[in-house]
Amino acid sequence: MTTTRANATSEGRIADNIVYFARALRKAGLRVGPASVKDAIEAVLAAGIGSRDDFYWTLHSVLVSRREDHATFDEAFRLFWKSRELVEKLLAMFSPVAPDHREREKLRAAESRVSRALFAGHENSQPLSQVPEIEIDARLTFSGNEVLRAKDFAQMSAEELSAARRAISELRLPFDRGATRRYRPAPRGSRIDPRATMRAASRTGGSLILPKFRSPREVHPPLVVLADISGSMSQYTRIFLHFLHALGEKRRRVHAFVFGTRLTNITRQMRNRDPDQALADCSAAVKDWSGGTRIGEALSDFNRLWSRRVLGQGAMVLLITDGLEREDIGGLSAEMERIHKSCRRLIWLNPLLRFDGFEPRARGVRAMLPHVDEFRPVHNLEALADLVASLDRRSSADVDPRRWMELASRRSA
Repeated sequence: MTTTRANATSEGRIADNIVYFARALRKAGLRVGPASVKDAIEAVLAAGIGSRDDFYWTLHSVLVSRREDHATFDEAFRLFWKSRELVEKLLAMFSPVAPDHREREKLRAAESRVSRALFAGHENSQPLSQVPEIEIDARLTFSGNEVLRAKDFAQMSAEELSAARRAISELRLPFDRGATRRYRPAPRGSRIDPRATMRAASRTGGSLILPKFRSPREVHPPLVVLADISGSMSQYTRIFLHFLHALGEKRRRVHAFVFGTRLTNITRQMRNRDPDQALADCSAAVKDWSGGTRIGEALSDFNRLWSRRVLGQGAMVLLITDGLEREDIGGLSAEMERIHKSCRRLIWLNPLLRFDGFEPRARGVRAMLPHVDEFRPVHNLEALADLVASLDRRSSADVDPRRWMELASRRSA
């Protein structure tokens, strides 16, 4: 049985639809320019339209140039090239309707971003009579951004979490660099490069010898993240992984590990350029998400299997956990001490610090505190912004763990 292939002509609406489709892809984050749109139209006119799969791969071969853009293109194609009745149902979702309390399906990778790109202007096209006008006296109120920055991640709605993820991606990341033993050419300095000087002199036959200089090469130090994904930490870790994904796009050596009842390396999954797909890959790779926690056993596995591979050249370690160890804490202090001695800086991020009356009474917290350089909260955007600002400078007295240890000693006495 042979399938008939319909010839696409420039007189129809297919070219206009491809232009609209490319515009939606550009809003969703794909690098689609006018030349790519022109090539896509010509490819469809030359190949024709035989089936939905043929049309899909014809556009895919032209408009997708990076592997990480495949999920976004797939979701955009699924939403844009649906039948007319289904598109009208999607548009009706943006109109005022009775609330639907049914349990919704889990969003696919890039679905929310593509939906915003496709229907961004639909709300603005509604008649003015459908949009109620509300006047608010805002002289004694705070802006929504200020409220969002101070709001706890665990208390945010789905829309607020989405706005928080966008704010995290826009954080100004630190420019911390450390000197290495390798050198690079420099226009001036106090250290002369003899080899470069002799090479430059040989070009003129030795008649002119001008000194060449070199300086130590500076690189970002490795950043290692150990994140707790137990039930009490799941919400905070998911938000922090968005911050880690944005950090990984700006610097090379970023290693990510998560632990609950076991240790899982998610560095490879976090390298995907699409943040939604990266989080989806992490969820698929981790088997103990939102379960129990064994901090000491997870840190022991990290020291035994990974510490020598990733803790080098002045690495910094970010430990994200509440410190509520349910197992024996006999080896927890020793494992923390080993990590502290293997890295340049160990920062503990604990969401329990959001409480004003927090005291280090738990056995796990008291066993871990003597072996950290900083003790910080991680429950809202302000805490993440303070962390970003502190990565390229010395820590302040507010995050010194010694004051918490003194408080614990006074309470025990």
